[in-house]
Amino acid sequence: MIDSSRALTPTHYFLEPGFMVMPDSPTVISVVLGSGVSVCLYDCKRKVGGMNSFQFPMIREKGKTTTRFGNVAVWTLIRMMVENGSKIQNLEALIVGGAHNPELSHQNMGQENIRIARRILAREKIAVTSEDIGGSKGRKVVYSTHTNEIAVLKVGKLRNADWYPYEDDRTP
Repeated sequence: MIDSSRALTPTHYFLEPGFMVMPDSPTVISVVLGSGVSVCLYDCKRKVGGMNSFQFPMIREKGKTTTRFGNVAVWTLIRMMVENGSKIQNLEALIVGGAHNPELSHQNMGQENIRIARRILAREKIAVTSEDIGGSKGRKVVYSTHTNEIAVLKVGKLRNADWYPYEDDRTP
């Protein structure tokens, strides 16, 4: 018999591009990625996690920095975790996304997004314990902040209806 007073009922959150979330309570985060990348950080001691979603690798122009850029999004998520009580040595990372469809673009933005995430995590000595990156397929991702579990569904085509709030017809 399960003691329902002790069961965790996670909140659900859809993460849009250029956003990040580091919830206080157990949360299941969903995101849809093409060439964009999400980094999930998890504190193994405190059992809390957070996630970002960025579309572009880097920006250097002061005043134009947003979390749509990997160099801002990854540093900001690390800083949020540390300011919330995590220690760098207790953090581990998951990297997801970075697809490239040569039919849509000759520039491989996905690879650049992956590269910036890896570079920043390595600089901070945060271990990357899992990756599902590259390739030509988009991804629908579900991440649990309290268990550090991730599910990735690869899809050949991302439809407008795959994006929250799912207002369109969801047929192919």
